Amino acid sequence: MKKIKVGVVGCGYWGPNLIRNFKALSDCDLKMMCDMSEKRLAHMRKLHPGVTGSLDYKQMLNGINLDAVVIATSVKTHFPLAKASLLAGKHTFIEKPMASSVEECEELNSIAKKKGLVLMIGHTFLYSPAVRKITEIIAKGDLGEIRYINARRLNLGIYQKDINVAWDLATHDISIIQHVIGEQPVTINCRGSAHITPGIEDVTTISLKYSGERVAYIHSSWLDPRKVREMTIVGSKRMLVYDDVSTLEKIRVFDARVECPPHYDTFAEFHYAYHYGDMYTPYIKQE
Repeated sequence: MKKIKVGVVGCGYWGPNLIRNFKALSDCDLKMMCDMSEKRLAHMRKLHPGVTGSLDYKQMLNGINLDAVVIATSVKTHFPLAKASLLAGKHTFIEKPMASSVEECEELNSIAKKKGLVLMIGHTFLYSPAVRKITEIIAKGDLGEIRYINARRLNLGIYQKDINVAWDLATHDISIIQHVIGEQPVTINCRGSAHITPGIEDVTTISLKYSGERVAYIHSSWLDPRKVREMTIVGSKRMLVYDDVSTLEKIRVFDARVECPPHYDTFAEFHYAYHYGDMYTPYIKQE
């Protein structure tokens, strides 16, 4: 079987994780690591002595016959690096967010389509066992019709210099919600406040409205004392809570719902029915 020859550009915060994982994949051949810092490259060479380290991105694109390029650099560099990679005929994986504007994203999509290349964004959670289990539960109809989703992703820092907290944290929740609901929102609203760095919002709230009165709310913050990674999915039959910080019970399904009587003649006869049943935690195979 032919191995996919891969190069990773960016050896700072997240790049080393990608380098380690691509190095471990049996069907990939990690050929090169690229970074602007010789100090970072020297450190990565010690960890992965069989992989070439280079300061020259052009060498990565043109010098070693790669099949794919992985980009894990600051957001402002995503577009020029990805465009150069695609134009050089390389399949391209970009860490989220894809680029700095809709126009840049559309141009990258257009180039990839014209050249028949894979352009992929690193939406990590779509491949996590917990989110895959949630998707399975919803597909089986265990929750009934989804009514609303509430997501909270909060912590103290890490502050970014070129993107706000919505671009940094909310992208995870948006990708999960889009994956679960399976359609584009009808309306989108986002509000935020910049408390520390002028012009860089560190607290945001996003509301997404879908067909059938379904809604999703996303609260993101770099200015919170606790690390929270929680999503509540409310269905017509049951409700699910996904807590990614929890080590043992990442998913809990509650047999709880509100039922409206089909008809009534007087106000005295009108009563909502509140159903409270058991809670269960599905088994998740960690891999």
